[in-house]
Amino acid sequence: MYLRLASCNISKFPNVLRHLHWIEGLDLSHNQIHGAIPQWAWEQWTGLDLFFLNLSHNKFNNVGYETFLPFHIHALDLSFNMFEGQIPIPQNSGDILDYSSNHFSSMPSNISTQLGQTVVFKASRNLLSGKITPAFCGTNLEILDLSYNNLSGPIPSCLLEDTYTLKVLNLKENQLHGKLPRKINESCALEALDFSGNRIEGDFPRSLAYCKYLEVLDVGNNQINDLFPCWIAVVPRLQVLVIKLNKFFGPVASSVPKGNNTCGFPSIRILDLASNNFSGRLTNEWFVQLKSMAVATANETSVMQYEFGAQQVYQFATVLTYKGSTIMFTKIFTTLVFIDVSDNAFHGSIPKDIGELVLLHGLNLSHNFLTGTIPAHVGHLSQLEVFDLSSNELSGVIPHGIASLDFLTVLNLSYNSLEGRIPESPHFLTFSNRSFLGNDLLCGPPLSKKCSGATPPNGVLQTPDENSVDIMLFLFVGLGFGVGFAVVIIVTWVLPIRKKS
Repeated sequence: MYLRLASCNISKFPNVLRHLHWIEGLDLSHNQIHGAIPQWAWEQWTGLDLFFLNLSHNKFNNVGYETFLPFHIHALDLSFNMFEGQIPIPQNSGDILDYSSNHFSSMPSNISTQLGQTVVFKASRNLLSGKITPAFCGTNLEILDLSYNNLSGPIPSCLLEDTYTLKVLNLKENQLHGKLPRKINESCALEALDFSGNRIEGDFPRSLAYCKYLEVLDVGNNQINDLFPCWIAVVPRLQVLVIKLNKFFGPVASSVPKGNNTCGFPSIRILDLASNNFSGRLTNEWFVQLKSMAVATANETSVMQYEFGAQQVYQFATVLTYKGSTIMFTKIFTTLVFIDVSDNAFHGSIPKDIGELVLLHGLNLSHNFLTGTIPAHVGHLSQLEVFDLSSNELSGVIPHGIASLDFLTVLNLSYNSLEGRIPESPHFLTFSNRSFLGNDLLCGPPLSKKCSGATPPNGVLQTPDENSVDIMLFLFVGLGFGVGFAVVIIVTWVLPIRKKS
């Protein structure tokens, strides 16, 4: 029998459960139940083979039982409560165990004996500390999420070197340090790997290229010191690459090797290289290779996730600086296309072929040493929402095509050497003067500086197009032919007739 009492505004553990001597599933989620789980409940369930027990989204603070729970269960969900102390593990393991968003501070020392059949283990957003136990290695785990804790020490090498089933490994926002494991398994099955927000150092292990199913790789906000990882472009499914806030250095385009690996990243949608020490030029050749940002695919509305169990999913997430704010994307839609190379040392001009990446929603090239003009091809990026070129050395006029980007909500061209009239359009007038500050030769709304009468509208010199020139030339030629023909008629016919008369 399954009993579902979810979202019933219950404040106490139901006493009616005392009289249920046989139950296969119980759902008390999304209520207001507080305090400890009563002892009699555990006694009632002793020896049972439960399918699920869902006590999530309540106010429980005490499990009310010893470490190993007295039953076998398929799915145990204690998430979003206020449980404290040691994480309780079902006897003979459980397939899906979710302890996330509590106050748990430790795990059983012999947890390895209880994880034989566990597929999903989630304990994110707790108070776990100390080293990651190697008990998670060599298991059947497909998802291991220990993010947002206080775990320290190195990442156990066996998690990547001796694991064949792991699909999702999320260790973000801990205090982990040391180098990443170097000998990653050639049979790597990982689809999402997130080590962001730690203190990992050293180089980026080339053996990550063995993870041919990898879709999300986030190592942002660490201390990794290496060249741009062009070699990982061989991973055909990689859609999200976040390496921001590290110590990566050197050129990007010049890292493109010869041979089959063209550094093209065939499936990339989110590329975040911000706040490193990259240098050199951003080349047309490199941007042209990012074809997944130029051509739409069939699954444009899908969410990036891993499916497990009976219609259950683990949704991939990432943190991006978007629209001027640091945003946690708890769902990554494949429609989101984003490039951020800000706060590096790139120089040279902005490649004109960047206008071919028509699926872009966000483009941030700010805080570099880019020179030259803003390419007019940027006006082709019809889906662009965020465009930041601030704090560079750009010159020339603002292309009037930018004013026609109707989805643009964040524009920052400040602190360059741009000149001329700011393009005028109803949409462009929604941007404040902060978007244009630090360009002394710009004029027109929203700036207080007015343009002189000689300044052409939209900051663009008005020249006749080729068609109008051709038409004018045709008219002049036609007119000359008509006058000449009339003179011939008069001389040949009209004058002789007058003489005879």
